[in-house]
Amino acid sequence: MKKEIGLWIDHREATIVTLTDGGEEIKHIISNSGKHIRYSGSSHSKTPEGLKEVTSEDQRDRKFGNDLNTFYDEIIASIRDSDSIQIFGPGEAKGELEKRIEQEGLKAHILAIETMDKMTDHQISAKVREHFLPQDGSGKASHTNPNEKAQEINAKSDHAKKDLHGYHEQ
Repeated sequence: MKKEIGLWIDHREATIVTLTDGGEEIKHIISNSGKHIRYSGSSHSKTPEGLKEVTSEDQRDRKFGNDLNTFYDEIIASIRDSDSIQIFGPGEAKGELEKRIEQEGLKAHILAIETMDKMTDHQISAKVREHFLPQDGSGKASHTNPNEKAQEINAKSDHAKKDLHGYHEQ
């Protein structure tokens, strides 16, 4: 069974849409990292070199990094067995996740990385379906099973013949 995944990500959350032969599933993973605050100016204390203490800013930076690593690990665990991956989102998180995926040996599964603003679940889902399910021009996803496509063509042909002869079912 083919498993294709599209995910929208920023540092606060990831929305993972999984497409399989059995349908579609949406999963949310929330990061514990919170907002990363960057301070201007020196980030270390003014004490002499040998006596420098770890500042609270350094502790916050380290905690933010650790929380992000946990967040990325949870995402990778969710997408590890996919055949194809599409990543999109507004900021740096998508590139950071790409590096982590590469470290895990899954880089070949990434098909696309795009910059996108905040999206609703429906928009994310539609974008993933649009990317992985080819369109046939009618706005509907095309059939991957040739027998289904042949049946659809035959049904349209039969309907067209009935229209030609003026026969309409009531």
